[in-house]
Amino acid sequence: MGNDNSQTAVPRHVAIIMDGNGRWAQNRKLGRIRGHMAGIDAVRSVVKEAGRLGIETLTLFAFSSQNWGRPITEVRALMELMSVQLKREIPKLIGQGVRLKAIGQLDKLPKPAQKVLESAIEQTSGCKGLTLVLALSYGGRDEILEATRKILRENPLPEEVDESYFKRFLYDPELPDPDLLIRTSGENRISNFLLWQIAYTEIYITDVMWPDFGPENLRRAIEDYAGRKRRFGLTDDQLDD
Repeated sequence: MGNDNSQTAVPRHVAIIMDGNGRWAQNRKLGRIRGHMAGIDAVRSVVKEAGRLGIETLTLFAFSSQNWGRPITEVRALMELMSVQLKREIPKLIGQGVRLKAIGQLDKLPKPAQKVLESAIEQTSGCKGLTLVLALSYGGRDEILEATRKILRENPLPEEVDESYFKRFLYDPELPDPDLLIRTSGENRISNFLLWQIAYTEIYITDVMWPDFGPENLRRAIEDYAGRKRRFGLTDDQLDD
């Protein structure tokens, strides 16, 4: 029996590294927080379009574990902005059928931000449309290290630790691997994002900075994805068998 490597035009899971907020603001001689505010507007429009297109899961790299090293005033402003905007967006998310989830070292978030996040996750838990995953205080190496520590505490037999066993200890074991990873602002690196999950993910890089990334840019990325032939590590001969 041959391998069926056909893919639907719309990927099930899209992950986005939302880069360029600071440079977008700097180019306009604005403060960095203005760039983050504009970035939230982009999130709102992209989430709506993702749901309209039938994408099942959208994971956004919202705040990395390395971002804690930014100036404390910027970090505080980001946490406050996230809390205020997330609280405001809950009714819209519910109206669009969006279920919210989060991954990362969430216990490192300020307590008020944790409470808002937990409330939003709870209130949207019954939604059946798009699953929106926020990667907060997230690092791919941290996730792998934490999973390894949990496995060591279970003390399994070495032969028991296969990929399916390991995945049980990731931040969200139910999260499917991304089909498409989008990176904005033209940077050509992964930035410690979903390192375990993107082994065979298609990557799309655009020069557009995140605040300027809208529905049409998402559709363009998906059109590019739809024209590719996913290999999953196989050769052309194996794909044609």
